Amino acid sequence: MFSDKDIQGLYDHKGILIGVFISSKLWHAIEDEVNPIIDKHLGTSEENETVQVMEEPIEDWENFLKFWDFRYPVEKNVVCDNCGAETSDWTADTPKKFLLKAANIAGLVSFQCLQCKSRIIKRHFKDHIKYEIIPFKED
Repeated sequence: MFSDKDIQGLYDHKGILIGVFISSKLWHAIEDEVNPIIDKHLGTSEENETVQVMEEPIEDWENFLKFWDFRYPVEKNVVCDNCGAETSDWTADTPKKFLLKAANIAGLVSFQCLQCKSRIIKRHFKDHIKYEIIPFKED
């Protein structure tokens, strides 16, 4: 079902492991099991969710921009097709409409709509972006 290519270490110039890349296919298969473990180690919980809401992986976004080599300009617009929220620049909104949830140098950038909690995923390929929305589901 999965192969070694679905999980790869990311190393710095000294050979030190700085992160792990998990394919979206593998992530979708394991995220429900892994997220509680990650939350436990990050010290997050439902009680402090309001504090967690404002934390964004901005360093990951900056690394994404640093390694940008696509054939089109960086776009900062985000649209939630679930509730209609939209922005032309998520980095400049006050108050925020979307929360950056993840970004990686492979081109995956995802946001959470702060209005309806849907997940907006932008998969950057060399010559286009594939957009995906995952509506929020209460557990």
